[in-house]
Amino acid sequence: MSGLGGLNKSPNGVVVGLVQLSLPDPHTKSALALQVDKIVALVAKAKRGMPSLDLVVFPEYSLHGLSMDTGAKVMCALDGPEVAAFRQACIDNKVWGCFSIMEANPDGNPYNSGIIIDDRGALALYYRKLHPWIPVEPWEPGNLGIPVCDGPNGCKLSLIICHDGMFPEMAREAAYKGAEIMLRTAGYTAPIRHSWKITNQANAFCNLMQTASVCMSGSDGTWDSMGEAMFVNFDGMPLVEGGNRPDEVVYCELRPDLVREARKHWGVENNIYQFGHRGYVAVKGGAQDCPYTYMTDLVAGKYKLPWEDEVVHKDGAACGFPPPTRIYNR
Repeated sequence: MSGLGGLNKSPNGVVVGLVQLSLPDPHTKSALALQVDKIVALVAKAKRGMPSLDLVVFPEYSLHGLSMDTGAKVMCALDGPEVAAFRQACIDNKVWGCFSIMEANPDGNPYNSGIIIDDRGALALYYRKLHPWIPVEPWEPGNLGIPVCDGPNGCKLSLIICHDGMFPEMAREAAYKGAEIMLRTAGYTAPIRHSWKITNQANAFCNLMQTASVCMSGSDGTWDSMGEAMFVNFDGMPLVEGGNRPDEVVYCELRPDLVREARKHWGVENNIYQFGHRGYVAVKGGAQDCPYTYMTDLVAGKYKLPWEDEVVHKDGAACGFPPPTRIYNR
């Protein structure tokens, strides 16, 4: 079904290239500019390597590395030179692109943001990571929800970032909003390899959605990211998997039209439909209540685990971050 990665593209196909970008470590504006140049060059490389390419995807931290440096000198903005260069790269190569930036936030810690740019250089999707990988990451929790956009060849795209994918509610929300292909960008290191694979598969199968996920790769001298580009079909079966070779582009042709077909015709295991229509054989339309305590408690602002008082890590002190004093204000 993958069309040999896009060599034999079907009329309904969307060819995606996942870039296992080598892990950088920039701490100055000039170093950041050099990394921008590298990403721009890899956009062109990805398109040359697969002329049928529709969308090229770069991992989380592809611009900033894993240092967790929050200094203003390396922060970005949507109207800054880094994003302008990414826009131009998409125009020059006639390809859609997904990119990662650490976004300046005048009201608090920076955001860990992801953007999708179309082949005309327009911003198609803008997302801020909802679930930073705490206590390691200092980023402000995202406040833009989980957006979905129209993508190449009529597909519906969404984007989540790294640790977001460990929460099944994230993929469910993306699919509920219509996403047929969910991108997951990450900077994960090797201890997460097994969790990475099973969550990419579960997120796909539980929502009849194709997932395309990629991590940084290689070493910055301290951290070793794992690469592990991975495409999963809507039935949970991996289509194409990469390894850990830095700067390799892993390609796959996805078929969102088959996602639509399954969502329309599947009965058994049409899980995302059945979630809101429990027992529709017994009762007309199924039960459409909310029997989940954690959902109703979260909405009511009283989410609390039975073991909540015993949780050890409740701030970033274990990773050297001072305990915060600000209250979250969406």
